[in-house]
Amino acid sequence: MTTALDPKTLTRVAKVICDIDGPSERRGYELEQLLRDAGWSNPPEYDGSGRVRWLDEALADRAKDHGDVARLLCRVCDPREYDGGMPVAETFRTELNRILEPERLAVSYIGGRPVLGELTDDPDQPMFSAPEGLENRLRTLLADPRVVMLLVDRVEQSRRAQASGAHLLALFGIGSFVEGLLFSVLMERYPDLAATGFRGREGKRISASRAGLELLIDTAHDKGLIQLDAKNFMDPVRNFRNFIHPRQQLENDFLPDHDTVALCWGPVHAVLNDLEEYHT
Repeated sequence: MTTALDPKTLTRVAKVICDIDGPSERRGYELEQLLRDAGWSNPPEYDGSGRVRWLDEALADRAKDHGDVARLLCRVCDPREYDGGMPVAETFRTELNRILEPERLAVSYIGGRPVLGELTDDPDQPMFSAPEGLENRLRTLLADPRVVMLLVDRVEQSRRAQASGAHLLALFGIGSFVEGLLFSVLMERYPDLAATGFRGREGKRISASRAGLELLIDTAHDKGLIQLDAKNFMDPVRNFRNFIHPRQQLENDFLPDHDTVALCWGPVHAVLNDLEEYHT
């Protein structure tokens, strides 16, 4: 999502979420909780006014914060949001996607988790791109502004590489971003890792300076920072980084294209969403 949603789209989204007189109608306090569960920082308090109007105004206030809007759209389609699980979530996803279609956006599932993507000619295959509003999102996760700016730069360089057709370099940049993000989050949350190192497979201790992407992903999952589906769907990002060695690229006849890069942005969204959810 590169631009703010149209005001009429936001109003329609608010109506779907509130579901007035519907089977999943949300009360005022439930709307507040929904915004918190979507990872909004300092969400507004419900003031007793009309729920659709209140949520519409809340969305309008955050319209330029693409990260907050995207996370709310995904949370509404998250099966964990409903006692009825996936069938109820799928009902909301279908209706939201109908509303989002003119915006060329759609919510889809990666490993059972909702992710917002851009529509392509095939409506069943949305295209994923770099996360929007990344600097603000990282500032809520990381205390060191230097790390934040370095990670933002990695994503921007990956975005530029993808746009210019340097798809292999874009893949390397995406993997580098995830590695830097997970390493920084783990070191800030668990500073003892700097001294004790990471526990690798078979219990072997590995110093923090030598922790690779696979170990960082495993450790983040073990500590509950990311869910199993996000962990598993990071495998393409991790594996594609191996093609930094020309020999492996030749042996596997690997020629990435724009779709390959888009495939890797999807898991990045899932990891980022999980880290934000844990943080809140």
